[in-house]
Amino acid sequence: MLKTRVITALVLLAILLPVFYSASFIAFAVLSLAFFAAAMWECQRLFKKPGPIVMAALWTGVLAYCYYNLDGFSQVLLFALSTAFWALRLVPTLAKGLPAAHNFSSGLLSTLYGISIFACFVALAVFFRGSPQYLFSIMAIVWIADIAAYFSGKAFGKHKLAPTISPGKSWEGAIGGWICVLILATATNYIPALQGTFTAQLLARKGWLIFIAAMTLLTAASVVGDLFESSLKRRVGMKDSSSLLPGHGGVLDRIDALIPVLPLAALLDLWR
Repeated sequence: MLKTRVITALVLLAILLPVFYSASFIAFAVLSLAFFAAAMWECQRLFKKPGPIVMAALWTGVLAYCYYNLDGFSQVLLFALSTAFWALRLVPTLAKGLPAAHNFSSGLLSTLYGISIFACFVALAVFFRGSPQYLFSIMAIVWIADIAAYFSGKAFGKHKLAPTISPGKSWEGAIGGWICVLILATATNYIPALQGTFTAQLLARKGWLIFIAAMTLLTAASVVGDLFESSLKRRVGMKDSSSLLPGHGGVLDRIDALIPVLPLAALLDLWR
């Protein structure tokens, strides 16, 4: 299992790193559209929707058009709607539970989640076009929070964060991830080579109070994204969203924490 995970990770890095370093938007668009199509196919399956391939193709066509006409629609409105969907509808399901898989409420939820995934990939494109390093610095917040939460939870975890959704997560782990994000994000402000990153720019523009609040919100959003996808899988009895990435599960399993984070980060970034 570990060997498979490592091989898959190396193959993904071999594909992703040249695209990041090339700074070619065309290469990025082709690659991200492929990942988006897979994510939407998985999303349709998690919600037990008919014709998942057809629906994924339709969503991907709309995203391709948006990539072609990236400045031709209100990005702020899309990112604000996605953030509102999370705050008002998706997050509350973590406490109340998901509706039955085949009723109207579940269908509405699938649409809102689909729009959120769509907004995530639009934010990816916006950030990549600005600077691949800038995009990478935002994604790193999620990765740091996840890795630090894992080790903090292993070392100190005693109080379950969401025992019915993801029994392995603890409050101690989440807090440890948050503290690590704050420390490393603060460090970027003092490293000359990292002055162009999201965290350093946010601190320089908005000051410490907004910076700490933003890091807290983004860390919390990453946890929420992970838990929401876990709740979807638990509802339908699936361990992974798919087996497209051997040893890692599906695309949604890799990007679930990024889905609420990137549109929120885009809103913060547009707030000058």
